[in-house]
Amino acid sequence: MINGLGRMKNWLWIIGLFFVLSLHAEDGHRLWLRMERNALPADVSLSESTERTATLDIASRELKDFWKGEGRVLLRVSKDGVMRDGFTICRKGLDVELSSASDNGVLYAAYDLLRRQQAGDLLSDGVAVTERPSYDIRILNHWDNPDGTVERGYAGRSIWKWDELPETVSPLYEEYARANASVGINAVVLNNVNAKPQMLSTGMLRKVAVIAEVLRPYGIRTYLSVNFASPKALGELSTADPLDEDVQRWWKKKAKEIYRLIPDFGGFLVKANSEGEPGPQDYGRTHADGANMLADVLAPYGGLVMWRAFVYQAESPDRACQAYEEFMPFDGQFRDNVIVQVKNGPIDFQPREPFSPLFGAMQHTQVMPEFQITQEYLGQSIHTVFLATMWKDCLDAETYRVGGGTVADVTQHRVGIHSRSAVAGVANIGDVVNWTGNDMAQANWYAFGRLCWNTELSAEQIAEEFLKQTFSTDEHFIEPVRQLLLRSWDTAVSYMMPLGLHHIFAFGHHYGPEPWCAPPDTRPDWLPKYYHRADTVGVGFDRTVRGSKAVLQYHEPLATLYGDLETCPEEYLLWFHHVPWEYVMRNGLTLWDNLCYIYNSGVEDAREFVDLWQKVQPYVDTERYEAIQMRFERQALDAEWWRDACLLYFQQYSRRSIPADCPPPVHDLEELMEFRLHLDNYTAADMDKLPNVVLNVFR
Repeated sequence: MINGLGRMKNWLWIIGLFFVLSLHAEDGHRLWLRMERNALPADVSLSESTERTATLDIASRELKDFWKGEGRVLLRVSKDGVMRDGFTICRKGLDVELSSASDNGVLYAAYDLLRRQQAGDLLSDGVAVTERPSYDIRILNHWDNPDGTVERGYAGRSIWKWDELPETVSPLYEEYARANASVGINAVVLNNVNAKPQMLSTGMLRKVAVIAEVLRPYGIRTYLSVNFASPKALGELSTADPLDEDVQRWWKKKAKEIYRLIPDFGGFLVKANSEGEPGPQDYGRTHADGANMLADVLAPYGGLVMWRAFVYQAESPDRACQAYEEFMPFDGQFRDNVIVQVKNGPIDFQPREPFSPLFGAMQHTQVMPEFQITQEYLGQSIHTVFLATMWKDCLDAETYRVGGGTVADVTQHRVGIHSRSAVAGVANIGDVVNWTGNDMAQANWYAFGRLCWNTELSAEQIAEEFLKQTFSTDEHFIEPVRQLLLRSWDTAVSYMMPLGLHHIFAFGHHYGPEPWCAPPDTRPDWLPKYYHRADTVGVGFDRTVRGSKAVLQYHEPLATLYGDLETCPEEYLLWFHHVPWEYVMRNGLTLWDNLCYIYNSGVEDAREFVDLWQKVQPYVDTERYEAIQMRFERQALDAEWWRDACLLYFQQYSRRSIPADCPPPVHDLEELMEFRLHLDNYTAADMDKLPNVVLNVFR
């Protein structure tokens, strides 16, 4: 008995010690907001003409707690200040003045000042900087469901605790709002684009109102995804026809209810007639009919409709053409408070895609880019893939539309008719302690916010900002890890789908390769063969004038450039062309040999990331170092998996040997084809699942 009590005391002591130590463990929860709190508050005050508000209270509190300057900080809201959430920071001796035409602008200025302090980029005496956001609406799209699951979420469950609301308000909501405001994000869609009708029930709206109340002082407006069939699905009407007067009255009544609860409600995001979701086409109506009906309902309140252009039909010969085909006939027919939300590429967030032709085609309709922050197709929360380089590739692409302009230009105010501009990112946030499942994945949340704010920022600058604020300011850490981040997108493309290959992932969950995937009774445009079209002649999708004619959706000179095998950029070669295996590429190698070398280079780069991360260990806390290290090791193994699966599979068609100076595959094709990861659209390929499953098969 005594011995038992002694052992219990020892265990209690150990548990207690672990608890104490865990309080000081680095868990990544603080993201890039790692300022040391002041022992004494900084001298911060409002100008005489500036009235105190909740937003200015936050700005003041942040500066009092974390600004290290010796002088006074003055916060000024003035009609003469910079508009559209913009701001000016002016240094006068030791003093600093932050000014804007809006409270939100002053808040963004406060976070900008603190960011400069963290990065060691302080203003000199007499210097003033002025910033204006590139987009008016900088919005996160959450794919969170009322039951707490997150579709394509790889960081636990939803941060929105619907079962606790409205009585219990999680402190995560304000922490989340603070993180978003610190990078200029000013809008949030709380729920999945595959929306449940129940989101518009009175009970759920009261819960939404509580979240909106927390987000509001941080300059964030709340939006909801809505199910187009809600009037019918909620059992109140027999139809959801947008031209039916009863349907219109239902939506008007619902809008009145929403704005009574949430006066600054932003509006609706709609996924309609896509992947089985209901929409106006169910009643013989058009996308314009559906969007405009909702827009008219929201217009009296200043609300906005974001109507997604992600549509495709199973019977289409080329999924890449469908958004253009369905939306171009209605260019100029949408209301002023409708924005068509277009994915960055014409398929679906693939590792590398050309930009969607809709950006250059729709001359009379407001269009906004939709990027995916969560890495559905890029290794999820395991692989490190810095997406700023990918997004910059899209934003900086020249559309050659009438008058010219890049994707960034035509979706902002620089070119076109936009009364307001917007950009969306599909969030990678969940309730795990570090928010994103991988500490390195925080970089993509950060990068999205910064690029929304200023599309002219370079990926290099954003990477450096993130690393300095999140890990270390030591150049021995910054320089190698920055280069790792900047290389990571090309590396992932190389070991997954080089030269324009696309959508050859495992079925459903999209983690890992399955170019052979062909479940029975599955629509063809969900299967890899539809996209790679490998045969004994060659590989790739013919989208030229001889094939699906998708190239004609681009303006000249792009249509000709992409449509000619000899001039097509090689990164898009197999996207636009079915290319013979023996085709000689610009480096003198055949297509087959080139594929082999590129796949192998991706594996080598992934292995190099492991070594590089090991070298910076002295500059990173133990907890985060080890968590990231495990993921880099897993990424290198996955790169082998991708290389072997793809080369062995395509070799069946090419009937060519892998070059002698390329390492031979370490896996067997039959074994790879039999392997299944038991994941769904809501389950992460977490480190606690993969090593014991995949390694036993592969090693």
